[in-house]
Amino acid sequence: MISDPGIPDSHIGTHEAPAPETPDHEVLVIGAGFSGIGTAIGLRKAGITDFLLLEERDDIGGSWHANTYPGISVDISAFSYSFASDPYPSWSRVFPPGEELDAYAHHCVDTHGLRPHVRCHSRVVRAEYHEKAHFWRVFLADGTSLTGRFVVCATGWLTKPKTPDIPGLDRFKGDLVHTAEWDPELALDGRRVGLVGTGASGVQVVPEIAPRVERLHVYQRTPIWLLPKPDAPIPEALRRVFARVPATQRAIRLLTDAATEIAFVVAMVHYRRFPFLLRATEAASRAYLRRQVGGDPELMRKLTPSYRVGCKRPSLAKGYWRAFTRENVDLVTEPIAEVTETGIRTADGEEQTFDVLILATGFHVLDNLPPFPVHGQGGRDLKEFWRTERFQSYEGTSVKGYPNLWFIVGPYSFTGGSWFGMIDYQVTHALRVIKEARRRRATQAVVRADRHDRSFRRALRRQRDTVFLDPSCKGSNTYYLDERGDAPAVRPASTVEAAWRARHFDLDDYRYER
Repeated sequence: MISDPGIPDSHIGTHEAPAPETPDHEVLVIGAGFSGIGTAIGLRKAGITDFLLLEERDDIGGSWHANTYPGISVDISAFSYSFASDPYPSWSRVFPPGEELDAYAHHCVDTHGLRPHVRCHSRVVRAEYHEKAHFWRVFLADGTSLTGRFVVCATGWLTKPKTPDIPGLDRFKGDLVHTAEWDPELALDGRRVGLVGTGASGVQVVPEIAPRVERLHVYQRTPIWLLPKPDAPIPEALRRVFARVPATQRAIRLLTDAATEIAFVVAMVHYRRFPFLLRATEAASRAYLRRQVGGDPELMRKLTPSYRVGCKRPSLAKGYWRAFTRENVDLVTEPIAEVTETGIRTADGEEQTFDVLILATGFHVLDNLPPFPVHGQGGRDLKEFWRTERFQSYEGTSVKGYPNLWFIVGPYSFTGGSWFGMIDYQVTHALRVIKEARRRRATQAVVRADRHDRSFRRALRRQRDTVFLDPSCKGSNTYYLDERGDAPAVRPASTVEAAWRARHFDLDDYRYER
């Protein structure tokens, strides 16, 4: 049942400060990763200049600034993993390393003159809506606060590292590091290393460090579907062509976008209509595994997932599976019982000693939405609303009862292709409403409850056709699913459809007030 977020007395905010006559800024953007940068670019193009990006770290770039582990790179072609309006001719490879994505973020900020709008070391710890004055007050970790008429939450997904709940982890006396908090001074050469986790980061780290360490034990809970990464260097001559004729790069993007959309939307979102596409993908993945490990039946069994491809995000890789054929690399599938002072003991009683323990265990995703307390109308906490009433949103970006607020990554927002396609259409949506509020001289825009609920019902109806509700997904430890069995991490639609809806939804789906 879909219900309106009530306004019980117990939810009334207790920190509401006296309202100034006007807010500090027209728009506050929380986060200066690519979601925040894309929002800022859109604001500038719309002629809105009174905005501020609040970034908790010491620089822009989001995950690509924070993550520096060995082997980090994109798993989508850079031609698609970039803003359509800002092609970048300087990529060194089709799938460039993380440092080039960080450089691209700086390129976009400098190209669009966004530096004066960025404020680093500004971690938001709470946001509260002032109902009488129609603006948001955000509270920062340093004890100060700022007000904004409109707020765009652009905090992304991959921001809060997940530490596994393993007994004794705090007792380990060697070097302990999470891939998301990599220590560039960490020594690996000639050392015994244990790595926990075989998701996207583990897939990239393992082949990078395997030749350097004395011994590597990889602890796998759930195997991952992989396909070969068609990576290659981009010749300097071709980069000069991209710089001189940007249309050539945009033409390539059309091809990579189409390939990504077909692979994800048709095969996974419309799984029940085209199940043979996923079966073909699984067959191709098994064939790739066989080539990588030389047909070792026991190793193939351990590395082959028991869930349908797509339940968890599959990845592209070079050399991950082959690394397990090295004499100094061992795959461990026995459950971890505990971490000791010197290593890891598994459930069968076997214990390995390590100099270094690497946690490639990913991030909190759905359980980190929103990443800080957000109190809307009546002081209701958004996290509580989503936990009690199910994750829901209007078109993946706004929520009833929370005026003047949009999420670049909200429930049912990511279409599963390129992150940048989602950013583009979410920014389009928010800007259309902000500009309409300006045109009407309104100080508040809030999505109507009935339109919000209709959008949520459509998402629930469509997700029944996706692979995410296949019974095999329940045992895949996927962050796509929540505890209710919904799949709110993905919008069951193509990026093309989502972009069209962002440009054409009825602006009167919002209620405007002054």
